[in-house]
Amino acid sequence: MTAKRAALYVRVSSGEQNTGAQERALREYVQRRGWKLQQIYRDQGVSGASSSRPALNEMMKVCRRGSIDVLVVWKFDRFARSLKQLMSGLEMCRALGIDFVSVTEAVDTSLPAGELVFQMIGAVAQFERSLIAERVKSGLANARAQGKVLGRPPLRKLTAGETRELRRQRVRHKVPFRILAQKFGVSVWTAHRICRRAR
Repeated sequence: MTAKRAALYVRVSSGEQNTGAQERALREYVQRRGWKLQQIYRDQGVSGASSSRPALNEMMKVCRRGSIDVLVVWKFDRFARSLKQLMSGLEMCRALGIDFVSVTEAVDTSLPAGELVFQMIGAVAQFERSLIAERVKSGLANARAQGKVLGRPPLRKLTAGETRELRRQRVRHKVPFRILAQKFGVSVWTAHRICRRAR
C-alpha cells in the first residue's frame, strides 16, 4: 500500500518567534503514521485574520492539483481564524479527497473518530448558518410590518402623466422595456412593473 503524501502547514504571527515547535510536532506525527512528508508550508509573521497568506494559498493550489493526500496542522487556529473559514477549508479537503489532521486537537479525518468530529463541526456550522438566515428573515418581516420599504430605492419617481405615457408607448408601439427604462430614467424592472399593473 502506497504511503500517503502529507503536507504540513505552520504559521506564526508577528509576535511569535518561529515555526520550529510546530514543525517538530507535525513531523513526529507524520512519521508515526508512516506517511511521506511532501512539503512544509510556512507563513511567518502573518496574522491568521489575513485573507491572503502566501504559503497557505500555495498549499491550497497544490491540494487542488491532487499532489497531496493529507493536510496536517498544529492547531485549527493556525489554519483558520473563524468557524466559517475552517469549514470552508475542511469542505474543500473533503471534496478533493484529502484528509485533514489537527495534531493538538487530536482530529484526524483519516480515522473514524476524527471523521465524527468533522461531522459535528459541520453540523454546528450549518446550525449557525440557519440561525443567521432566520434572524435575517425575522428582521425583514419586522421592517415590513412597520411600513418600511425594503430594497434599492427607485432611480426616480414618475409623475402620473409619465406613467400613462410609458404604458401608452408600450401598448401602442411595443417599445422594449429596456428602451422605456432609458427614456424615462427608471429601471427595466420598474418599467415592466408599471405596464403589468395596468393590465
